[in-house]
Amino acid sequence: MSVHVHLPDVRDRARAAFLGLAIGDALGATVEFETRSEIAASRGVHRELVGGGWLRLAPGAVTDDTQMSVCIGHAVDAAGGWSLPAVADAFATWLRSGPADVGNTCRRGIRRYILEGTLEGPPCDGDAGNGAAMRMLPVALLSLANGELLDRLAREQAHLTHHHPLSDSACRTVGRLVQLACLGHSPPRLRAEADALVEADRRFRFEPYPGLAGGYVVETMQTVLHHLFAARSFEECLVGVVNEGGDADTNGAIAGAIAGALHGTEAIPRRWLARLDRPVAAEVRRLADRLVDLSPLARGEPPS
Repeated sequence: MSVHVHLPDVRDRARAAFLGLAIGDALGATVEFETRSEIAASRGVHRELVGGGWLRLAPGAVTDDTQMSVCIGHAVDAAGGWSLPAVADAFATWLRSGPADVGNTCRRGIRRYILEGTLEGPPCDGDAGNGAAMRMLPVALLSLANGELLDRLAREQAHLTHHHPLSDSACRTVGRLVQLACLGHSPPRLRAEADALVEADRRFRFEPYPGLAGGYVVETMQTVLHHLFAARSFEECLVGVVNEGGDADTNGAIAGAIAGALHGTEAIPRRWLARLDRPVAAEVRRLADRLVDLSPLARGEPPS
């Protein structure tokens, strides 16, 4: 079913998606690697940007989930469009800066690029983590209105560090969900996209929710999709996701991106926006606008 696309609304949803990613990252980082029962015992329900966690972050600070997404945004911004070498260079510069946290698969892939100059790693059974899906937001915004372009760019950015069919499927689905939400589609249309993922590979089945929330991309998608469709609001979705524990920052970032696009900026709690790192908040807003401006949608292409 088609929808009438109103570009100012798309821009609002894009900003909400990037802000949602950063907020989900910051909220989840506090309880990363804790179990659901540990969170409940020590915090009750975790719902505030208080920092801390194993990385000892300041309140509202973000991790590699947001940072790598921003890297893609900066590369696209500087190049005036998609450039995989520019994205790889941005990742390399970021890794050399000594970030507080880098996933092992991401580190391995970026180091391969630094040492060998290759833009794609070989297929690997160990690449089924969530580190490529977590940075799909800028790709989804850049390719708005063009599903074929989304699929190609999703695969290219993923294979810099993660070359596995489960990762590829998750990346495509995250990107499509973000795009559908940005274009104003309803939750049932997003649910149909999630159901298509499960139909193609039953390992992604998220109902009944299996209750695992680790860094395996299947668990990430199960956690995100379960809470996305069970929640009635942006806040309820993110709180539900991060209180599952496990890889809570990445799961929160992906959920925040999709839920932000679905619900828009007005749905994001003011208290969360007030605590989010201010330079990060300003930059993700700017990049969201820039990515939409560079998209096929802004050039007048009808959604496909």
